[in-house]
Amino acid sequence: MDMNLNLQKLTAFVKTVECGSFTKAAEALNYTQSGVSRMIQDLEKDWNMSLLERSRAGVRLTSEGVLLLPYAKTLCLEYQKLHKQVDELNGLQSGLIRIGTISSIATHWLPNIIKAFQQDYPGIDYELLLGDYSEIEAWILEGRVDCGFLLQPAHPDLETIYLGQDELLVILPEHHPLVEFDRVPFKALCDQPFMLLDRGGRSEVKEFFEQYGISPMVKFTTWDDYAIMSMVESGLGISLLPQLILQRVPYRIVTKRLDVPAYREICLALRSKQTASHAVKRFLEYLPFRSEGETVV
Repeated sequence: MDMNLNLQKLTAFVKTVECGSFTKAAEALNYTQSGVSRMIQDLEKDWNMSLLERSRAGVRLTSEGVLLLPYAKTLCLEYQKLHKQVDELNGLQSGLIRIGTISSIATHWLPNIIKAFQQDYPGIDYELLLGDYSEIEAWILEGRVDCGFLLQPAHPDLETIYLGQDELLVILPEHHPLVEFDRVPFKALCDQPFMLLDRGGRSEVKEFFEQYGISPMVKFTTWDDYAIMSMVESGLGISLLPQLILQRVPYRIVTKRLDVPAYREICLALRSKQTASHAVKRFLEYLPFRSEGETVV
C-alpha cells in the first residue's frame, strides 16, 4: 500500500473538513476539486464507510468521520513533524519559503533580507505572491503561503511578529501652497483634490481618514502607487503614501509630514511559529525587527 498516497488522502480529508468544502480545500492544497473529491472517495472505499455528507451547502462529517478525524489530524501533523526533522538533519540544504507581500516591502525590504539569508542557506528557494492585505491574510490562513506581511492588528487566528511603523507622508507637487508648511495640517487634506491609493481591501490611508473623521475630495483612485506619484507630479492633486513606497522615486514631488501621528504598523504573520518549517523559523531570524514605535527607514 502506498504510504505517501494514503497521507495525501488523509490530508485531503482533514483539509476538506477544515475548509467546509471541496473547492476551498482544493485551493488550499493546490489540487483540483475533482482530485480532492476523488481522494476522499478512495479513502471511504478503502475503509468501507462514509466519512462526509455532501450537500449544496458544503460537507459535514458523518458519525464515523467524527470518530476518525482526530486520528487523521494526528497522523498528518506527525508526518509534517517528520519532514521538518528531516530538513533539520539535512541542514537546510533544500526547501521552499512561500511569502505573501505587498509591493513596497517586496521592493525595499525583501531583496536585502533574502540576500543575507541566501548567503547562509543557498539551497532555499522562494515564492513571492504579491497582493493586498486581505489577499495575503487569506493566503496565510489557507496555507497558500508560509507567512506574509500585514497591517496590525491581524486576524486573531494568526501569530504576528511586529516589524515597525511606516510613517504616512503627504506628497505634493513641487510648487503647491502646502509646501510652505513644516507639517501639513491634516484637515488641509480635505481642501485639495486627493489621489487615493486603494487596492479594494484594507487600506492604511482609509483607516487614517476614519481615525480622524475626515473626508477628502477623492478625484482619482488606483492600486498603483507610481500612478499616484505621477498624477501628483502633474499637479492633479495631493496624496498620502507610506514612507517605504517613497524611497528612490523618480518623480518631482515633495514629501511632508502631517501635524498628527500617521503611520501603518507592519507585522509578519503566520499560522503558527511552533508548527512552521525549519526554513521559515530560520528565515524569521533575518527580519528587520524593531521595537514598538520605531519607524521604518
